[in-house]
Amino acid sequence: MLTKEETVLVLVDIQGRLAEIVHDSELVISNIVKVAEGAQILDLPVLWLEQYPKGLGPTVEKIAQALPNYKPIEKITFSAYDTPEFVEQLEATKRKKVLIAGIETHICVYQTAAQLIHKGYEVEVLADCVSSRTDKNHEIGLDKMMQLGVKVTSVEMALFEMLQIAKGDQFKAISKLVK
Repeated sequence: MLTKEETVLVLVDIQGRLAEIVHDSELVISNIVKVAEGAQILDLPVLWLEQYPKGLGPTVEKIAQALPNYKPIEKITFSAYDTPEFVEQLEATKRKKVLIAGIETHICVYQTAAQLIHKGYEVEVLADCVSSRTDKNHEIGLDKMMQLGVKVTSVEMALFEMLQIAKGDQFKAISKLVK
């Protein structure tokens, strides 16, 4: 079970033209904005990655604007875990549960999740916050992650699971966010 005390949000490569052409692009981007804002309401650390931004471009503006207190970690590897700065920042959180979102499901998200599982992390993929250029590759990526032990969740399910109680300021803010 996800808890706000043990979970870190990892956002993978939602950038440039690729973010605009993946399957269900607008819905995925909207959901990633929600989970980024929800993570901040719940005081989760957020690790935000960009794949070769000089070539692929920056993170989608709506998402970058939702993360005003964060800076992206630049990478050239498909798996974030092959980027030392990511590993250092992840280990510094002292959290072992990873909530992952981004593109593409079957490449960078999959390879990052696979290595995190291999390194002993509990990983949950936000199915409504990941995509690929084709729906088939998206499905294959999700299936292969599940075969490795990655759990599948959604923005609302994850946020309310970490919230655990239906009262207080965080509950009001999360409820407003997901409507």
